[in-house]
Amino acid sequence: MLLAKTLSSSTFRLALIAIGAFGLIVSVIFAYVYWSTLSYVRDRSDRAIMTEQASLDDAYARSGRDGLTALMAQRIANKGDQVYLLVGPGSVVLAGNLKQWPADTAVDGWTEFRTSLPQLPSGTALVRAVTKTLPGGDRLLVGRDISDLDGFMAQIRAAGIAVVVLIIGLAAAASIGVTRRTVGRIESINATSRAIMLSGLDQRIPLRGSHDEWDRVAENLNLMLDRIQTLMGDVKQVSENIAHDLRTPLTRMRGRLEKAYHTPRNGEGDAALIGDTIADLDAVLGMFASITRISEIETRARKGAFRTVNLVEIAGEVVELYDAAAEEVTTHLDLAGDPAVLVTGDRDLLFDAIANLVDNAIKHGRPGGRVTVTCDNDEGGPVISVADDGPGIPAEQHDRVFKRFYRLEQSRYTPGNGLGLSLVAAVASLHGARIELRDNAPGLLCRLVFPPTET
Repeated sequence: MLLAKTLSSSTFRLALIAIGAFGLIVSVIFAYVYWSTLSYVRDRSDRAIMTEQASLDDAYARSGRDGLTALMAQRIANKGDQVYLLVGPGSVVLAGNLKQWPADTAVDGWTEFRTSLPQLPSGTALVRAVTKTLPGGDRLLVGRDISDLDGFMAQIRAAGIAVVVLIIGLAAAASIGVTRRTVGRIESINATSRAIMLSGLDQRIPLRGSHDEWDRVAENLNLMLDRIQTLMGDVKQVSENIAHDLRTPLTRMRGRLEKAYHTPRNGEGDAALIGDTIADLDAVLGMFASITRISEIETRARKGAFRTVNLVEIAGEVVELYDAAAEEVTTHLDLAGDPAVLVTGDRDLLFDAIANLVDNAIKHGRPGGRVTVTCDNDEGGPVISVADDGPGIPAEQHDRVFKRFYRLEQSRYTPGNGLGLSLVAAVASLHGARIELRDNAPGLLCRLVFPPTET
């Protein structure tokens, strides 16, 4: 099964194309080396033959046929690899170590032929020679035995072919191995994907511990699956929380309407019922408005409104807005810190985030206590913090309080829907800010640390 997928994969087809191109290039290189070597060796042999022919021409010019035959006999006696033949009219052999003029050999030019030579053990040789008609009508052939050259070039051809075949074979084996490995990892990912579609998000792609690119892909996909599983869990939790938080106001509204339906009309009673129902509906609509606003912020659709703003001015407006609410519970609300703290962001969203932090601090702080809003230019960037002296939040729940609809046990009986800190987290993420929750001993200190403003 894996072999069939390997042979049909696009990776294998690309490997075959690469092998073919590589084999063609190697073949061209070896062909070039072969022909270059052959031309070089033959050129040297041809020069030696031409030199020998020149010396024989010179002997013929000085001493005629007798001088030429004497020199040829002397050269033949040395038992070299030279081949000589002098024939007269009618191809009568006059001198030389060939028995007859080679058949199909042109006059006055280069030629190659096979013949038998008595000085060779095998008796046959490949001869390259040049022929020439002398002034007296005789024909002269001067050549060399190039059997060694022929054998050498045959070895080069065999070696070249063997190397090309070996390289192509190794490349094919390597490509099949790499393709099988690639297909195997892809099939592992596909198998995990099918298992996820059938059984759920608890499956993960196995790692091989090789720390190669496939392990990194598997790690990233597993992290993505973890993130999806977390988001799906959050969606499930949000759905359950919405259902839970809507059940109470909807039940109250239905009870009031049913009671009004079964009782005689009463102007004042009906007006009170309508007012209470409207209040519950406003609370439900406010919940959905908050969810929609958080979703809009998380999609980063508000970055077009970013400007350089002063956190101190925004915090001052929030403190002024909540001053009356703080006085109702005898809480002292004040603003401290630097006179100007500049950040780049959306003024309205920053106002909402700071307002939610101040509202939570007043609601969940100690009655008669203190809530302090501080704006500073820290080394790490602009910082705004809201501190109270209430019961605070347990350290193990610091990460949970930013989830939608999450409420501490002691906060379940206070007004609210658990979306305030979720909105703060969304605004902080949009602005690239970091949220820090710290123990204020007593109370809670919440800090928003913004990235440094570019100047």
